[in-house]
Amino acid sequence: MSTAQSPQPENTAGTPGTAHASGRSSGAAAPGPAGEPRTPGTRDRFRAALGTNAPHPDPSRWVRRVSAGLVVGALAWCVTALLSPQDGALRHFLVAVFCAGAAVIVQHILGLDRLLEENARRMESVLAQTAAVREGLRRHDDEVESGLTRHAEDIRRLVESRLAEVDRGAELHPRVDRVRAEGVPELAKSFAEVLAPGPSILYTFVHLEMKRVVGHMADLTNLSAECPGENHDWLLSLTRAAEQSICATSTSVDREFWSSEPASRYLQAQQEAIEERGVPVRRVFLLESARELDDRLLRLCEEQELLHIEVRVSVLPELPPHLQRGTTNDFILYDEEVSFEIDQDLRDVNVRTRLIARQDHVQDRKKRFRELWEAGMSVRELEVRVDDEEEGTWMVHRG
Repeated sequence: MSTAQSPQPENTAGTPGTAHASGRSSGAAAPGPAGEPRTPGTRDRFRAALGTNAPHPDPSRWVRRVSAGLVVGALAWCVTALLSPQDGALRHFLVAVFCAGAAVIVQHILGLDRLLEENARRMESVLAQTAAVREGLRRHDDEVESGLTRHAEDIRRLVESRLAEVDRGAELHPRVDRVRAEGVPELAKSFAEVLAPGPSILYTFVHLEMKRVVGHMADLTNLSAECPGENHDWLLSLTRAAEQSICATSTSVDREFWSSEPASRYLQAQQEAIEERGVPVRRVFLLESARELDDRLLRLCEEQELLHIEVRVSVLPELPPHLQRGTTNDFILYDEEVSFEIDQDLRDVNVRTRLIARQDHVQDRKKRFRELWEAGMSVRELEVRVDDEEEGTWMVHRG
């Protein structure tokens, strides 16, 4: 029912169903899911205005009307009996019945008029409330649109401020590609515009992602960036960005990685680099001991060789002493300009990913990879070695 303060019909003790609807209209809130009062919504008010006030049989209302009719009939009887006693009792009775019926009918018609007028008032109240809700939604849409505009502007300013730092760093490093950097603000603005119709959580997500990406961009002005754990996105992006070469080492720590889903995407990206851009890919598997020389390793090397990846294997204890003293953590050189590295803790768990583009560091990695590659076994040599290990005929002859 409506919350409008309007006169109620004559009935004050209707049927249980009517009393229930009246109770709801008087402002008694229905309990919500948690037992707390619930404010009637527009749909409840609309339904109440249209449905629960429709005319229903009301015994008490008709009792009052019939009682009033009987009173009027009795008065008519008395008046006719006094004014024309010669007409007889039958004529007096008929006049009383006519007056009583007319009184009941008049009350019924007046009640319908009042009910229709009340329903009209309540409908106007519901329409006014609906208009208020519509206006509130319009204001909310305006606020959301304004918020999106401010959000896009904030992202643009954030990116431009970071790019200003990149431009200042570019004075020291002329090789920074300014042409590619100029498109970043437009990309940030496009993110905000594309997600305009989406839920608010996506706006926050875009802001946080752009803040994270721009943070890494700022770190790379110092030719170094890092993030916790393994960053497969960096791995794939650098593989797709490589144009000259990819040189990678793979230690025993990431042996399980090659049977995972990220590894399949990584190998596919390397295959595309080889076939579509002609980028040579080389990988050296570093083993902690000769016990790791088995058919599983051989199948892994053969699988990568089928993808046109050049593969070699080195057993660290069998390498020359100066090579054994180097670091054994995984690293990948992209175009001999950037080193992608994964650090492990004492439990051999990958805890950090780093990107390093400092020339002195890259040159050290380049030299170490070349030495490990030259000292490693090819896949054909690995087949012979695995057979000898299984037969127990292999003896180490390296000094």
